[in-house]
Amino acid sequence: MPALPNTAAMTPEKITAGIFRPEILALSAYHVADARGLIKLDAMENPYDWPDTLINQWLVELRESQLNRYPDPQARELTATIRQVMHIPDSSGLLLGNGSDEIIQLLIMALTDNSVVLAPEPSFVMYAQISRCLGHRYQGMPLLAKDFALDMPALREAIDRHRPALIFLAYPNNPTGNLFDEQDMLEILRLAPGLVIIDEAYAPFTDASFMAKLPEFPNLLVMRTVSKMGLAGLRLGYIAGSRKIIEQLDKVRLPYNINTLSQISAEFALSHKALFDRQTGEIRRQRSWLNEQLHTLTGITVYPSEANFILFRCEENPAQSIFQGLKKQGILIRNLHPQDGLLQHCLRVTVGKPEENQTFIQALKNILPDG
Repeated sequence: MPALPNTAAMTPEKITAGIFRPEILALSAYHVADARGLIKLDAMENPYDWPDTLINQWLVELRESQLNRYPDPQARELTATIRQVMHIPDSSGLLLGNGSDEIIQLLIMALTDNSVVLAPEPSFVMYAQISRCLGHRYQGMPLLAKDFALDMPALREAIDRHRPALIFLAYPNNPTGNLFDEQDMLEILRLAPGLVIIDEAYAPFTDASFMAKLPEFPNLLVMRTVSKMGLAGLRLGYIAGSRKIIEQLDKVRLPYNINTLSQISAEFALSHKALFDRQTGEIRRQRSWLNEQLHTLTGITVYPSEANFILFRCEENPAQSIFQGLKKQGILIRNLHPQDGLLQHCLRVTVGKPEENQTFIQALKNILPDG
């Protein structure tokens, strides 16, 4: 009979070192800042609430939900609504996820062992985080420092050398806000030996999209979320592409991943999409105003954005000091300086309501020497 372990000598550190993969131990958990009591301009959310009349109608729908029953495992009604409202090509398959994070996880879980996942950097951090969590090789390719454009010579070489199973392209890119050149992206689609996932999380704030191109490219998948249009609390994402590919991803998806309340709420909300279109239209207008105001300030460089946030670089004042100075005035934005690399000295502000944007600009002027 084998000897029992000496539990008295065990520590949490020894246990974790003994049972968790080195890739997990080396990672840092995704951190979300505490925004209580602050004007929240850090998370790229739609700042507008629903009108009371719409909330009351929604509550009527929720009262009819049967929480003692499992949800529709295929979310068939919601899937049909998304297909119609979001103009998914008829020939394409469609899969829903618990936020786009789950869809990224499904894609990477389905890969063969030790596959390469490639993405430009800086970009959405979960591409790298999930790849490393699942034991795959993540290859980040730096964007051009001047304007955060794709470095096509480097990407061509990397695709040829690493033969990535997945390439993620955020369009517009997070956290930089820019749209990559369409011809560059089409070239990547033609060169890629595996799948190319175009992440259109910020589709409500731009007119550019690859959704209509799905029938042209069998290796193209377009991923979106309803979070940015104003439904962040639902945690609902979706991905469209070849039906054969979507069928394989569906095998990895856990059953009942979209709960009953999310299905009912999203179905209801999308039937009132005109409201969200008005809200995102106002966010676009406020983005233009915010961009103009930031350009009047000295000591910062403002980058073009097609998303609901604006990235700016602090040239003459430490980003950390500006971040903390804004926080002391009750405003929370995102400090990207700790990520280093191309984001050194950079801050990112989400477009808020007009009064929130005005308060932010005034607070920033209070901090900058020539404000």
